[in-house]
Amino acid sequence: MPAGHEGAVRDGTVAVAGGASRSESVAAGLERVATELVAVHDAARPLVTAELIDELVAKLLDRPDAAAVIAAAPLTDTVKRAREPRPSRGDLPLRDPTVAQTVSREHLWAAQTPQVFRTDALRHALDTDQQRISAATDEAMLVEESGGQVLIHPSPPANLKVTTPLDLRIAELLMAERGG
Repeated sequence: MPAGHEGAVRDGTVAVAGGASRSESVAAGLERVATELVAVHDAARPLVTAELIDELVAKLLDRPDAAAVIAAAPLTDTVKRAREPRPSRGDLPLRDPTVAQTVSREHLWAAQTPQVFRTDALRHALDTDQQRISAATDEAMLVEESGGQVLIHPSPPANLKVTTPLDLRIAELLMAERGG
């Protein structure tokens, strides 16, 4: 965000400075939220639709026992657990990984955004030490760890994450189909 724009309001949107991690950025934004529900969305998923957000909000409102609902895609690939950890991005493995186990995909989902939370549940989940917040890969993880129930809502295939040149090309094709 450009300097001097923190707190600026445009079309009902308030800009706040981000943090060193995703969850720190969410915590900073959450300080400005005064609604019962709050949605968190990753800009790396540019093809999100208003319909998907509306479905998530409706599902959470229908389930007062739940703290959150996430968009997610059922895993369709066969999942293998390796004996060795994955190399970091760009690093070459010291040796070829070997399969330790084939994991059943029957109960596995790939978490996505948007994620919709009861604001109080998300605030409670973020009220933890900075190390846990920084280590979280999404806010639903923090809500789970704090005892909140997180629902899964099947996401449409077009809600893809753009992280590679191929992802970008696919997103461009999908946007062209939408007329955008």
